[in-house]
Amino acid sequence: MRKHILFVSLTILGGFAGASLYQWALPSSPSFSNLDGYDHKNPVKQVLYAGPSAPPVDFTAPAERAVTTVVHVKTTISRTSGMANPFFDPFSFFWGQPSPQSAPQQQSAGSGVILSEDGYIVTNNHVIENADEVTVTLDDKQTYKARVVGIDPSTDLALLKVEAEKLPHIDWGNSDEVRVGEWVLAVGNPFNLTSTVTAGIVSAKARNINILPNQRFPIESFIQTDAAVNPGNSGGALVNSRGELIGINTAIASNTGSYSGYSFAIPVNMVRKVVDDLIEFGTVQRGFIGVSIRDVDAEFAKEKDLRTLQGVYVNGLTEDGAAESAGIREGDVITAINGAPVKSSPELQEQVGRHRPGDRIQVSVIRKGDEKLFNVTLRNKEGTTAVKRNETASLLGATLENASDVELDKLRLNSGVKVKELRPGKLKNAGLKDGFIITAIDNKPVKNPTEVISYLDSKQGGVLIEGIYPNGMKAFYGFGM
Repeated sequence: MRKHILFVSLTILGGFAGASLYQWALPSSPSFSNLDGYDHKNPVKQVLYAGPSAPPVDFTAPAERAVTTVVHVKTTISRTSGMANPFFDPFSFFWGQPSPQSAPQQQSAGSGVILSEDGYIVTNNHVIENADEVTVTLDDKQTYKARVVGIDPSTDLALLKVEAEKLPHIDWGNSDEVRVGEWVLAVGNPFNLTSTVTAGIVSAKARNINILPNQRFPIESFIQTDAAVNPGNSGGALVNSRGELIGINTAIASNTGSYSGYSFAIPVNMVRKVVDDLIEFGTVQRGFIGVSIRDVDAEFAKEKDLRTLQGVYVNGLTEDGAAESAGIREGDVITAINGAPVKSSPELQEQVGRHRPGDRIQVSVIRKGDEKLFNVTLRNKEGTTAVKRNETASLLGATLENASDVELDKLRLNSGVKVKELRPGKLKNAGLKDGFIITAIDNKPVKNPTEVISYLDSKQGGVLIEGIYPNGMKAFYGFGM
């Protein structure tokens, strides 16, 4: 009996020892509780606990409102070798001018937002850039041909117009009131998938991502979100939880060309200013403050003995410019425009960019530790306060300039007007290409851009433009005014 009891006791002790050794040998498994400090005995309950319950966010109402106001923008770009649709030049036979040869057309697509019931639509400039034809398709599948009212490459915006009435249109929001962490919806047509809605939050404001490097005066102060945006969303709506427009989706941060986590939208307050200018004047009226600037960080503040890290440092001034005339000096730190704080260069550019030449703004600066206020009257890029109308130039869709002496001598011309930065409009539709030098309109010689605009301002009906390309090839183009 004693031997039997001893055997059972040893067996039990061996089992406990084996179990203890097994537990000691196993590696510990990680869990969320190990990472966040919650009690690992009941990690799920601890992780899910978030205080008083909140109602789920419901996006159905704003999504339904926004979808009806976002359109699918389709463009057609004609690719031609040689001349595009020129009138027959009787001298070309003798000079051996080649016949135009058409190449297949290119098509692309993006999004746009209806702003008014009579058919004004905003989109990105890069969506309709170089387009020969623009069409828009509404959410109810109606399709219209669109006219390009005007463009603003400096903000990557364009305004279209369709001939229609009683269209559904979006309500304006206020991008100044947008807060980081706020829920937003992105509405557009990614990959030609119409009426697509995605949700996210505002990740940051006043982002400059340098996507407009070729512009002399770019304005980049984007709203950054994590709402999924892909190719085809460009020009679509970023809306708040009330369905109000707060931005135009424009770009993504991606190494692949598709969404990788962040998207960027032009603030609606900037959009509204550009749209108003294009409707009223045919071109954007941009006010300039006349300063060169840089952001302030701890190292720079120490170097310049600045007493603040908030604001934008005035690195230089335009001679006799708006800021210098108002009394602002190099070394000042601009901290606010009309009471709105500016903490970075993009914020300053956005605030100033909302104003026209002749507008007076109040600029707050820190100078040697003291705050000062200056009333600055903004000027245009020519240094005046004039607001210029440009309906005809906008209709033509091109920047015109005097041909240089070198170009005139090479082509044996006395005068000529060069077509530069060709955009959608009358000239492009007629077939003109960049670099064409206009020598006469309706057989009347022209010497400068003012003469071209003045003549066409009063012209009705057909127009015949005569000119020459830098390679010596002459051409005639016709269109109606």
